[in-house]
Amino acid sequence: MDPDTDRGAGTGRTPGNGNAARDRSGDPDARWLTFLMHAAFFLLLGASLTRFLLRHPGEARTPWIIALSVAAAVLYVVGPVLGSRPTPRSLLWLGVLVAVWMVLVVLAPSFAWCAVPLFFTGLRILPPRAALALVALLTLFVVAAQLRLAKGFDPNLVLAPPAVAAVATAVFVHMQRQAVRQRELSERQGELIDDLLRTRRELAATERREGTLAERQRLSMEIHDTLAQGLSSQQMLLQAADRTWDADPATARSHVRTATGIAEHNLAEARRFVHDLAPADLAEGGGLEAALHALATRETVQEQGRLTVHCHVEGERHTALPDRVQSALLRIAQGALANVKEHANATEAALTLTHLDDRVVLDIADNGQGFVPDGRTRATGSVRGHGLPAIRARLQQLGGTLTIESVPGEGTVLSASVPLIAAPPTTPEDLA
Repeated sequence: MDPDTDRGAGTGRTPGNGNAARDRSGDPDARWLTFLMHAAFFLLLGASLTRFLLRHPGEARTPWIIALSVAAAVLYVVGPVLGSRPTPRSLLWLGVLVAVWMVLVVLAPSFAWCAVPLFFTGLRILPPRAALALVALLTLFVVAAQLRLAKGFDPNLVLAPPAVAAVATAVFVHMQRQAVRQRELSERQGELIDDLLRTRRELAATERREGTLAERQRLSMEIHDTLAQGLSSQQMLLQAADRTWDADPATARSHVRTATGIAEHNLAEARRFVHDLAPADLAEGGGLEAALHALATRETVQEQGRLTVHCHVEGERHTALPDRVQSALLRIAQGALANVKEHANATEAALTLTHLDDRVVLDIADNGQGFVPDGRTRATGSVRGHGLPAIRARLQQLGGTLTIESVPGEGTVLSASVPLIAAPPTTPEDLA
């Protein structure tokens, strides 16, 4: 019988039998053994029938021997259709097959060698104890048949069949246990694969969440450092234009033109921001130094005398700064100047870019009202306190540090230091 005939068989069977386990596992060794046992049964049945016909031609029992041999062959062929579970039909089939074989052995002892394939069949279908009882019964019949053929007592005929039966049973049981172990190993591997896939899905979900948070942080810093600053300047200019429109139309129109220029610059920033490109000042060429000079000039013009911003560059640049370092430092300068305009009440501010051998330092100084750093920088939950946390976040991305020096009434100096060989980013997203 083919072990793959009934793959769903054997639910609730003990591991000792293992029929269903082997059937489900599709063990190639079990299939080969089944094929060999099928071939051996028909070969031994045909050889036994041929031997009988050659040695006992014309005897009265010959038709019975032929009929029983055909019946045994037909029964053996029908077996795989019934499956390998110990159902009433399969048990009845096995009982009839064994009975036919016993009758054959009684009529012609040479058919006793067909017992080995029957051992295999009984071990596959029956529970362990019933299968061992069947093997013992078949072995006794084989011993009796061999003794009938012998002219005298031969110890080999008494000991050889039990030895063959023991070896056949041991081989079969070993293969059953191997099949069970293989199935359990496959199940464990399946569980490990499921765990791995589940872990990968959870990791991917975590990375997506972290990426979302990093992107939200990037968006908030970009909006604060660029668009919000520009919109605030436009609001003040348009309000000033509205107040002076009737009394001084020329000044009002100047305010409107300045607000228009800020709007154009913000529009360029927004477009580059959407496409995750470099800041507009950097995209115009000239590097960070030119961008800082342009920023200082633009802020001075926009403030119209309320705030003057100077820009200085010290030291020689030994190597080109990475794009993300230039972008981050320019954004830091924009955010710091936004804080100066909103909180410091300063009249002058200075941007100082210093090139050192191992790092680049950007200082933003103002002559405003100052503050107590420990008290103000901890208030990170409010909208007004967003600037310094954003600056720190940008520097953390680059492995840099932020130093704040401020005394109430004496102004503030922010010092952003970035190493030229930056530490690896701490989040999965690089800031623009």
